[in-house]
Amino acid sequence: MGTYRAIFANPEFRNLWISSALGNASSTMTSLTLAILVDAATGSALLAAAVMFGPSLAQVLGVSTLMSAADTARPRQVLTLLAVLSTVAVAVQAAADLSAGLRLVLSLAVAYGLSIGAGVRWGLLGEVVSSDEFVLGRSAMNLSVGAMQIAGFGVAGVLLQAVGPSTVLWIATGCAALAVPVIRFGLHDRAPRRVARTGLAETWRGNRTLLAQRRTRPLLLALTLPNGLIVGCEALFVPYAGSRAGWLLAAGAAGMMTGDLVVGRYLSWQRRRSVAHWLRFLLAVPFLGFAFDLPLAVLCILVAVGSSGYSASLAQQEILVDLTPPEMRGQVLGLESALRMTTFGVTAILAGALADLTAAAPVMTAFAVASLLVSVALSRPLARIGSPHGSGPAAEGLQTVRASGDPR
Repeated sequence: MGTYRAIFANPEFRNLWISSALGNASSTMTSLTLAILVDAATGSALLAAAVMFGPSLAQVLGVSTLMSAADTARPRQVLTLLAVLSTVAVAVQAAADLSAGLRLVLSLAVAYGLSIGAGVRWGLLGEVVSSDEFVLGRSAMNLSVGAMQIAGFGVAGVLLQAVGPSTVLWIATGCAALAVPVIRFGLHDRAPRRVARTGLAETWRGNRTLLAQRRTRPLLLALTLPNGLIVGCEALFVPYAGSRAGWLLAAGAAGMMTGDLVVGRYLSWQRRRSVAHWLRFLLAVPFLGFAFDLPLAVLCILVAVGSSGYSASLAQQEILVDLTPPEMRGQVLGLESALRMTTFGVTAILAGALADLTAAAPVMTAFAVASLLVSVALSRPLARIGSPHGSGPAAEGLQTVRASGDPR
């Protein structure tokens, strides 16, 4: 079994990790700051959720029009351009006194451009580390998300009470800017994995091929719906707790980071698949605590425990990679990420709209129940896919992808 020390000894992986961490720190501070600004200006749970999670909806446009670039463009070039775009966008939010509507529109526009970043990054990860280190590398990348969310939400929460929101946004701009040279000078300039024209037609052709696979569809549902419904709960942390929402968000990030650490580093292939079944239920059950008037400290503990259940995605993503040929892995991982982020945006906005009609706590409880029921419904199809004869490179469906997915 590999170790984090071994993969971090790879300088290119280190730089990929650092650039991802800086980007996550910037986006975390930006999203919390914008949500609190909009909530204070409008008093609307819907708009606060929309500005924090609504940009995820732009992922559906990106996956439909741009995602082929994950395999048909030069990874370093794309990631550098995206880091520059993110820096400029956050700087505009920091420098300009925008209305809530303009802040949301700007966030959506930039998110569309950034939508291919996950596919490019995850596809590149498969080239930076060996195949048997992919899950460990993905776990380490997820740990950077959790760590930077803890730091970002925590720092932003403290600074928002001590200095103005524009200061927090300028700090976020600095983090985004630091990622640019790390990517440009720390990653090798690799050729595209697939020879094809980047664009709408190639993106749609690849997506149709991937979605047509009988074993792929349940995995994509499992990677989007249960998680997305819990994100609907998280989208209401600001309306529920106000300026103290940073503690709930940081607790969730800590739980997610712990789950990824344990599952990615210490569990074997077989154990990951076995434990993933129960982690999907663990994800939802603790959020039922919002049905009761519990102290914030208790809710933070419940959120941390529940968020460890997000690590079920590591096993599911591993199966998805096994079912996909190397020349299309960037697109399939980008498709999965984009569908997941789109679901996050839809559920967040729906949760905000319902909370405006009722209150945050009952909506959060309802979404937790829905997540639990979806996980129950997916148990049987996931058990078939996750069996030793239902996944791996020789599994049914892979040959179809190879035949129709390689344009050469």
